Amino acid sequence: MANPLLSDRHVDFLLYEVLDVERLCALPAFADHGRETFDLFLASARRLGRELLYPSYRDIDAAPPEMRDGRMRVHPKLREIYPQLVALGLTNATRPVAVGGQQLPVTVSALATAYLMAGNLSAYGYVGLTSAAAHLIEVFGDASLKERFMSRMYAGEWTGTMALTEPHAGSSLADVTTRATPTADGHYLVSGSKIFISGGDHDLTDNVVHMTLGRIDGAPAGIKGLSLFAIPNRREGDGLVDNDVRVAGVIHKIGWRGLPSLILSFGERGDCRGWLVGEPNRGIAQMFQMMNEARIMVGMNAIATASVAYHESLAYAAGRAQGRPPSSRAQGAQVPIIEHADVRRMLLRQKAIVEGGLALLATTSLHADLAGHASETAVRRRSQLLLDLLTPVAKTFPAESGFESNALALQIHGGYGYSSEYLPEAWLRDQKLNTLHEGTSGIQGLDLLGRKVVAAGGEALAIFAEEVNGAIARARAAGVVAAACDQLASALAITLETTATLAARGLAGDVDGMLLHSTDYLTLFSLVAVGWQWILQAAVAAEALAAGCGPRDFYDGIACAAQYFLATDVPRVAALAALCTGGAGGAADDSYARMKPEWF
Repeated sequence: MANPLLSDRHVDFLLYEVLDVERLCALPAFADHGRETFDLFLASARRLGRELLYPSYRDIDAAPPEMRDGRMRVHPKLREIYPQLVALGLTNATRPVAVGGQQLPVTVSALATAYLMAGNLSAYGYVGLTSAAAHLIEVFGDASLKERFMSRMYAGEWTGTMALTEPHAGSSLADVTTRATPTADGHYLVSGSKIFISGGDHDLTDNVVHMTLGRIDGAPAGIKGLSLFAIPNRREGDGLVDNDVRVAGVIHKIGWRGLPSLILSFGERGDCRGWLVGEPNRGIAQMFQMMNEARIMVGMNAIATASVAYHESLAYAAGRAQGRPPSSRAQGAQVPIIEHADVRRMLLRQKAIVEGGLALLATTSLHADLAGHASETAVRRRSQLLLDLLTPVAKTFPAESGFESNALALQIHGGYGYSSEYLPEAWLRDQKLNTLHEGTSGIQGLDLLGRKVVAAGGEALAIFAEEVNGAIARARAAGVVAAACDQLASALAITLETTATLAARGLAGDVDGMLLHSTDYLTLFSLVAVGWQWILQAAVAAEALAAGCGPRDFYDGIACAAQYFLATDVPRVAALAALCTGGAGGAADDSYARMKPEWF
């Protein structure tokens, strides 16, 4: 059987049994949709992922884009794939009909695109970045920019990027020095350099538009002086003419090899023209729209990459005969390795990570839909707070735990796993990039603890606790084993207490002490968030079994994976909390705070 990329049954379970996504159709924004249109979009994505993207993966990974004749030249198979991704409507699937979109819920679109990411994440990257870049112009650009850039990007005629990072600045955007000088003609002359620009040049389309952070002459220093510009590789003149944007270098990546990562130089000849998007000096606030969308996209990429490897290792374990059960005393025929307890342990851990992470991303996407389109103001606010809170978690848990899951897939393949003749080693390479893209895990930890859990006086955290407690109550009522419910309830209480302790340190002026273990805090919060998803899935499965629904094997599998995660991972919360705070009356571990550079 060919690799299914994701479990259709689990995706449908999340959409229609756990999240009841059909309820969104009662909202005016989605009134033209129903399960029929949702399933049609999902079926199209599944078919494209399985029949076109997945078969192309190995060849595209083996032959990255190359610079020839002044342009990046991509693998020929991408020129077959890209138009079909555009034809499916992926550049504007969730955008309003008024701008040519399908106005699908983000929840449905996100789970559909997971199949494409699992099939070939580099191929999907071109349309994913373009959609988010065009959305920036849709929200913040004026009518002329929408006509000049957005319409062509949503149509797939041009692609888009995000151009933030500079060689000297890295993730420190306050140190961006790209310069923009206003002209009497309404555009700006831009000069500077950007690095790690995914899809910054290629031959899939005639043009690439870079959503770029720069500093207008005379603007304030730091974050507050950054503005957002749209800078095309080629501008309109007598046809499309060179816009003084040059590929200054190519990054040779370990993964995502079909999507070039480039160093770009703007304005070497003094003629790079950029157009201001929105208000001056508001670039960071505007760019966060794309950054947050990209973080959720990276999280989905991570789960998709873990999922395709999980299904590969599952099939391998079922078909690879080796060894015998310990009780057989080396007698009888060899058995498939899935019969060995430790292989089942590794497979169950992969399932717990993949399906728990996918549930978290689906829930995060649902709150994006409700934040944007719910009829009641209070519901929109509640969902926006949850969306903001969950975004760093939805990016980081899939990336970090997904890497572990991919390593397990390689391990299950044994000696074949580390050979390039089998695909798990390639997916492991791809997966590592997800911990780095769109803010490292350390940056996400600082965001979660330093901003999100303390925002609005902790209102988002209180809403999160309500959601988790509600899921626990539902699980208890459904008959989920009490030990699992108790474990998550205890972990939630520890998380709330830890957060209060750390927040108090920050309020007392000890910000360094508050944030010292922000990465550990992110991990413990992630375990509770994914535990929430598993207790909810277990509750829905128990309700289905009590109602006589089938297939029973599917629901028993959900219950077993939930049991595993709640018994194995959620108990780690207590130890992580002790690291963060030092426990009752103690102080946080300060080993790496006091470690001096010369001691290493």
